[in-house]
Amino acid sequence: MKTEDEQDSKISTTMRPSARNKRVWASVERETESVIEEAFEEALRRDPQNKREWVILVDGLPYQLKIINKIMKRLNVKATIVMDFIHVLEYLWKAAWCFFEKGDSAVEEWVADRAIKILHGKCNLVAKGIRISATRRKLVQRDSVDKCASYLLKNKHNLKYGKALLSGFPIASGVIEGACRHLINDRLDITGARWGLIGAESILKLRSIHM
Repeated sequence: MKTEDEQDSKISTTMRPSARNKRVWASVERETESVIEEAFEEALRRDPQNKREWVILVDGLPYQLKIINKIMKRLNVKATIVMDFIHVLEYLWKAAWCFFEKGDSAVEEWVADRAIKILHGKCNLVAKGIRISATRRKLVQRDSVDKCASYLLKNKHNLKYGKALLSGFPIASGVIEGACRHLINDRLDITGARWGLIGAESILKLRSIHM
């Protein structure tokens, strides 16, 4: 029997399932918790017994995670939370520049090596390694290193990318960013546009229905 870490270290080449019965919506008028709860209510309408595997892709905002866990507990549902890998890379790049001079191309290999380890479920080793390296080099400016290590350790349960990929789950929010751009920015951010909350909310509802 394989351990959870061994299972999580696998990177699958299986194609992700395509989206079916996709729904999008957005709001500039309502509170964050209200919008997130609506997503859960939609999921419950589709799967009232929570028998299917639910996946929630987030960017790691603590306030957002707090709301999600609060709603899950209130509705008594289970879901797999996956942290956006691109967000993880941002922390990793900031940590990298504590070890390299600006413009040093060697930084790319350093980031790639640690990114692959994180994809294989070894975020603990990466966090420990960069902290030890910063201490050995006696780095004075190491705030980004410590922030990256703390982020990896704090969110390790949501960074099981090997397991996520093996299951065909998304690990990056590009599709969400694209939907936001098409649904919101392409209409509300046009040159010369001025919006009030009521008007903007109405347009978003119409665009969501159309999409």
